[in-house]
Amino acid sequence: MKFKADEIASVLTGEIANFQGQLQTAEVGKVIEVGDGIARAVGLSSAMAGEMVEFKSGTRGMCFNLEENSVGIVILGDYLKIQEGDEVKTTGALLSVPVGESMIGRVIDPLGNPLDGKGPVITDQTRPIEFPAPGVAQRQPVKQPLQTGIKAVDAMTPVGRGQRELIIGDRKTGKSAVAIDTIINQKGGDVICIYVACGQRASSVAGIVEALREKGAMDYTIVVSASASDPAPLQYFAPYAGAAIAEHFMYQGKHTLCVYDDLTKQAQAYRQMSLLMRRPPGREAYPGDIFYCHSRLLERAAKLSDELGGGSMTALPIIETLEGEVSAYIPTNVISITDGQIYLEPSLFFAGVRPAINVGISVSRVGGNAQTKAMKKVAGSLRLDLAAFRELEAFAQLGTELDKATQTQLDRGKRMIELLKQPQYEPLSFADQVISIYAGTKGYLDHVPVARVAEAEKQLLQFIRDEKSEVRDALLNTKDLSGDTENLLKAALEAFRARYKYETAPAAAAAPTAAAAPKAEPKKAVAAH
Repeated sequence: MKFKADEIASVLTGEIANFQGQLQTAEVGKVIEVGDGIARAVGLSSAMAGEMVEFKSGTRGMCFNLEENSVGIVILGDYLKIQEGDEVKTTGALLSVPVGESMIGRVIDPLGNPLDGKGPVITDQTRPIEFPAPGVAQRQPVKQPLQTGIKAVDAMTPVGRGQRELIIGDRKTGKSAVAIDTIINQKGGDVICIYVACGQRASSVAGIVEALREKGAMDYTIVVSASASDPAPLQYFAPYAGAAIAEHFMYQGKHTLCVYDDLTKQAQAYRQMSLLMRRPPGREAYPGDIFYCHSRLLERAAKLSDELGGGSMTALPIIETLEGEVSAYIPTNVISITDGQIYLEPSLFFAGVRPAINVGISVSRVGGNAQTKAMKKVAGSLRLDLAAFRELEAFAQLGTELDKATQTQLDRGKRMIELLKQPQYEPLSFADQVISIYAGTKGYLDHVPVARVAEAEKQLLQFIRDEKSEVRDALLNTKDLSGDTENLLKAALEAFRARYKYETAPAAAAAPTAAAAPKAEPKKAVAAH
């Protein structure tokens, strides 16, 4: 074998020409104290706030407190592997999370490590978990609806793309259920969903992932989980990691939905970290910057201007109250940051009204801008009807004789309450919601006994689908309840009323479809929650 000297010489010449002396430097310090997920190190004089550091064991941490003689580090992982005297070195990088299409359908921790046993997440793109929120000039008003599939929400507290709508209530009142139904309702749409489980029980997260998988929602959903057994720093960073993953898609012009379940636990994790770091406590022992902690997270939700691609990130933060105390520190903070709130009331929940939305306290500050024209037309009268019903109900409890008109209004109000009940994991399409609410507010269900309204609604929607599909198609195509469409809908409702005769005894329904099977449905719906 002969060597060609000129070839070797040309390769060497090329290598020498392209040679760049790259010197990698890292400042090395020493751990002087460790415990409770917090470490203190000396010798890192040039460390920056928020910079990643690496311990001898391979565990990573983040510079949280920069003090005169030492650096306070929050440990992102198992702090039991770190001992006093261990070396710790700076990395010069900010805390980042992997992003990209390969994340969809996966369950990960806030650092991007997979938790679903499906192997590593293969992506070469990362994004810092802390990122400045878009400015005023980079946004546009919220005008496009994000359908939740829940009648009471879409009609009275609508959510638009780029909005921040708070879900607030006591524990076990169906807060997560509202958020999960919203994610399931995006099936077949163009919204990528990120569900952040922060401080939840691992079994609850597993149940939610399984429910999403059953409904086919994991095809467009990413779950970021920092369970109750994870260290406080991971629980604190989880919502920011979720926001960073959503931002990657938003800046590509796509639409995203971020659910933070829940920010109360994140605030408690941040309080724990701050107190261990000896930061001065404020109200309810939370640190002074707890408001900024939530505001810089929620301000990242936006509808971007057309110049930036018109992408959006909708945030559904969840806050848990104690004994309905909406005026506590964290709830009032988050209420003041968001564009409205959906308040879930325990008394309604236990009375069987599910979702247990208190229509009086719940608001959407975007309002009709986040609704289609058809929904705006039918929902306007719904709010008024319910408000009038609440007044009359209080009056009727006095036991006074009521005239026929008042009694009719009272009866219709009861049917509307029944109509707004909805089983879990069964979101309705926009057209079905409009048909259902229109039928209720215009009195087409007045002949149905209150106990059988849910059954009648099911039969009505099935009747429209099977025999009057042109009504549904017109609603879906035009998104408006114009004169022609309304006439078609009225004719269909008249036909339904003529065919289905409901009597007080459940067994005496005229139609074969009103048999025993659908009758048991409302009970099942209650149990599902």
